[in-house]
Amino acid sequence: MNELKRVGLIGLGAMGRPMARHLRDKGFEVCGYDPMAAAQEKAMLLGVPLKSSPADVARASEIVIVVVGFDSDVEKVFFGPGGLMEAKRPDLIVAIGSTIAPSYARELAERIEGSGIILIDMPLTRGEWAAEAAQMLVLGGGDEHAFERCRPIFSTFAADIFHLGPFGAGQVGKMINNMMLWACMSATDEGLRLADRMGVDREKLRNALGHSSAQNWSMTTRAEEKPTPWAEKDMLIAMQEADNVRMPLPLSGVVRELIKDFKVRMNYPTPKAPK
Repeated sequence: MNELKRVGLIGLGAMGRPMARHLRDKGFEVCGYDPMAAAQEKAMLLGVPLKSSPADVARASEIVIVVVGFDSDVEKVFFGPGGLMEAKRPDLIVAIGSTIAPSYARELAERIEGSGIILIDMPLTRGEWAAEAAQMLVLGGGDEHAFERCRPIFSTFAADIFHLGPFGAGQVGKMINNMMLWACMSATDEGLRLADRMGVDREKLRNALGHSSAQNWSMTTRAEEKPTPWAEKDMLIAMQEADNVRMPLPLSGVVRELIKDFKVRMNYPTPKAPK
């Protein structure tokens, strides 16, 4: 089949905007949609043509990448006024870069079955710095042939790309990634605070632990010093999905409470899912 060249982005915020920039820099035709005026203004400064709805993005694109915050946002992108389903057609690829619940991903696939849309999930990891530096990691799922067609597109903004299985496998991978990330961050925060209390310089200790069996990505990148806007959402997804399959997650339950305490101590706001 022909090489994919026309890419639409739904969501032009902290992740979607740099993704659009990298795609344009690599010669792809890019258009986008975002309901927020601030995101629209910044995208226009990059020269990204804006569309009036997700459906209009789909009509102008061979692949649409969805980068919004919550399951409810993805629901609006597909089924709301001007949603993707109004522009459904055979072989339109829609890649879900958002982090959504695996159970919702399965439900979404069932609801659009027969529409012709090819669903891929590709939740993104490593955060905003990686989006700016084109160093994100993609945890993918869906039809493997379609996924490979998209790989050159994903390679413009991701340094590492993995296909994990059928649609939804990428969301499971992202959920597990987040569970382990926040567990490591909680352990790092707690351990370094204990070092402070016992009179050991935390920076000297952090440097030493970076060469020890305690080394982890969260500690190396100083994750406990940065805002954690999605941590509670991530842990809620994990706890709900585990409950669906009747699997206890005692450590994750504790981590969820630690994350709540951490955000209170750091005075970080918690994002509210839109209704």
